[in-house]
Amino acid sequence: MAFQLIRPPVSAAAAWRPERRLAGLAVLAMGLVLTACGGGGGSSASTGSDSLSAAATLGQKIFNDPSLSASGKMSCASCHDATLGHASPFSNAVVAGGPALDQPGTRTPPALNYLRYNTAFFFASDGTPTGGFTWDGRASSLADQAVRPFLSANEMANSNAADVIAKLAKASYAAEFKAAFGQGIFDQPQAAFDRVTYALERYQREDPDFAPFSSKFDLFTAGSVALSDAELRGLAWFNRSDKGNCAACHPSTKPANAPGALFTDFTYDSLGVPRNTEIAANADPAFYDLGLCGPSRTDLSARTDLCGLFKVPSLRNVAQRKRFFHNGKFSSLEDVVRFYVQRDTNPEKWYPLDANGRAIKFNDLPPALRGNVNTTEVPYNRPLGGEPALNESEIQDLVAFLRTLSDGYKP
Repeated sequence: MAFQLIRPPVSAAAAWRPERRLAGLAVLAMGLVLTACGGGGGSSASTGSDSLSAAATLGQKIFNDPSLSASGKMSCASCHDATLGHASPFSNAVVAGGPALDQPGTRTPPALNYLRYNTAFFFASDGTPTGGFTWDGRASSLADQAVRPFLSANEMANSNAADVIAKLAKASYAAEFKAAFGQGIFDQPQAAFDRVTYALERYQREDPDFAPFSSKFDLFTAGSVALSDAELRGLAWFNRSDKGNCAACHPSTKPANAPGALFTDFTYDSLGVPRNTEIAANADPAFYDLGLCGPSRTDLSARTDLCGLFKVPSLRNVAQRKRFFHNGKFSSLEDVVRFYVQRDTNPEKWYPLDANGRAIKFNDLPPALRGNVNTTEVPYNRPLGGEPALNESEIQDLVAFLRTLSDGYKP
């Protein structure tokens, strides 16, 4: 299925109203899940390996094999830990890769869980960008997403597909790979590399660890357990359009194509997250990571109205993450929620100050593009010095609810 990628520009203010998001969500709810594949990685102690296909079983081995990197020390699992919802296990904002593991990345590794319910990138009928894999949606599937980590200079750092396959041909499971994909498969490096990404896709689609729906929230919706008073209040703040309004982008209701709520609408937003000086690339004041319009993604570079927009991630397992947002600026879930509700009422808490003591809001975007930041939806529409949409007690309630989204809950 093909989607039209370029549509007439829409204003930043109009683009991110809740009704626009619903259009993209409606398409996702129709079950337009395209074949996808995995490629970031995750330490995976699979609970379903006995039921995996031969391709998925190979995908599991590839996922956990550091010998496929230039350093011999980085696997997909290195940056995507199964015990953390296949998110980054590192306390650093970004991960260093390369042959000597000294080449820093520019973005926090995204979580891989529940991506089997995502689609290829498209614009909804109202222009809302939706779907796609990675923070900027440039990968069309999980298989496509798997390509970049193998070949990126600051990740596994292979020179090309042939380099990856030469390493795989020496792996302990090389005979299994040939049995599954043909005895002469290693003589065709590009075809073999395509099979590598296909195997990773099958692993992420078949292994229940990638979408377990085993949180306290899932048991609550099934009527098996009760939420605490604080968790129930937090759920209310999460859903209320005049309070947290989180459900505008992270719906808490089940879509048609999944057995439970996904807590993402797979759209994109510009939140004005503060610049993270821990990222080496940000030492250059001229460097900006603009998400949908570049620099990693190039096909939408002319769509300046999309600059600064990044993927809305699922909030499942969010309490287990060590870093938050595409640039890993925050390391505390409480601070993330505080930022959401105090970004505009108390910007001095989050941004550097100019010579006059005024906060330099949205400082991780060039001044000309700061108008793309979402300032119309609750809770971002509060005035400077006004009351935040949530007070500290309500913030703690909301965080208590977010902790119910962690998989593996035992009553």
